[in-house]
Amino acid sequence: MTVNTNIGKTPSQGKTPLAGEFTRRPASERGMADFGWLKSAHSFSFARYFDPNHMGFGPLQVINDDRVAPANGFPTHPHKNFEIFSYVLDGKLEHKDSMGNGSVVGAGGIQYMSAGTGIRHSEFNPSANMPVHFLQIWVQPNVKDEVPRYETQNVSPEAKDGKLALFLSPTGRNGSMAIKADTDIYAATLSGEQSIKTELAQNRLGWVQVARGALSINGQKLETGDGLAIRRGGTLIFEKGEDAEFLYFDMVP
Repeated sequence: MTVNTNIGKTPSQGKTPLAGEFTRRPASERGMADFGWLKSAHSFSFARYFDPNHMGFGPLQVINDDRVAPANGFPTHPHKNFEIFSYVLDGKLEHKDSMGNGSVVGAGGIQYMSAGTGIRHSEFNPSANMPVHFLQIWVQPNVKDEVPRYETQNVSPEAKDGKLALFLSPTGRNGSMAIKADTDIYAATLSGEQSIKTELAQNRLGWVQVARGALSINGQKLETGDGLAIRRGGTLIFEKGEDAEFLYFDMVP
């Protein structure tokens, strides 16, 4: 099955060449942290992990692959002028913040926070016996010192099965949450004969983060935990999925 995904850009005339200029970020080369209650892999420099060659990509500044033990979590701490979301893969994640918001989301759930002028929040695994596994991502905003905001959304298995499910976009189009960045963010799963075809404009950057499984993008094989930076636009073909789940970012440089 092939899905042609219109990502809201002006369609090209005639045949569009395949996107290229890929840089793979292997899972095994990420920064690793193990605090017992928290095991985390950092795609970019974060906290005690510093790598001058991996300081972010475009507006993407943090991609942490976090696993939190039962009845543990991040105590209340501040954020300012970042767009932050957690994408839950397994288990449940609880959020509380200084604006009075509180929620618990499970697999496929997204907790999104626009930190703006400043907000304090905590993230906690409410289960007494099950770990929680999630990706936490930070994106630089294109406007600063806005009023903080918090939202949640669930991407159902059906919505992302063999297709790109948009959950964050600058305008909140198609039922997505509105992020204060010129960045479209999608979730997808891919298996068997499924494939997804989409276009990345020449003046934009792409990033793929594989949460689990394996797939190929224009012949580039990616596996669990791998990231892929895309610096030249064109057609992207996601295929050969092996129980794959991934996030796709379409961004201004």
